[in-house]
Amino acid sequence: EVQLVESGGGLVQTGGSLRLSCEAPGFIFRKYAMHWLRQAPGKGLEWVAGITSRGIQTAYVDSVKDRFTISRDDAKNILYLQLDSLKPEDSAMYYCAKGSLYGLPTLAQTTLAERGQGTQVTVSS
Repeated sequence: EVQLVESGGGLVQTGGSLRLSCEAPGFIFRKYAMHWLRQAPGKGLEWVAGITSRGIQTAYVDSVKDRFTISRDDAKNILYLQLDSLKPEDSAMYYCAKGSLYGLPTLAQTTLAERGQGTQVTVSS
């Protein structure tokens, strides 16, 4: 079973910033695409951003482009998501998810992805 541990969530005001982290021990992290997902109350699991192995390519859902930045540190087995210019509609539980071996930066089947327990992001208006 994959172990993924997210941290960095919290309560911020509209326009604020947060940096989420995901520690990913237990597998050869550098070889896998990685993703961030989110789920707001009463809504489905949404793919937010993805990054290929070695960080060569990134991809984002349209609603977060130019505001969120995904990155990775393969030496430390950590995935990051920088959240800037936050909006109330960004409020959700955020999860990191393991992608496929040398896979694409996008993820079609969000519900099938192995993911951690999540970290809560709440943006007040």
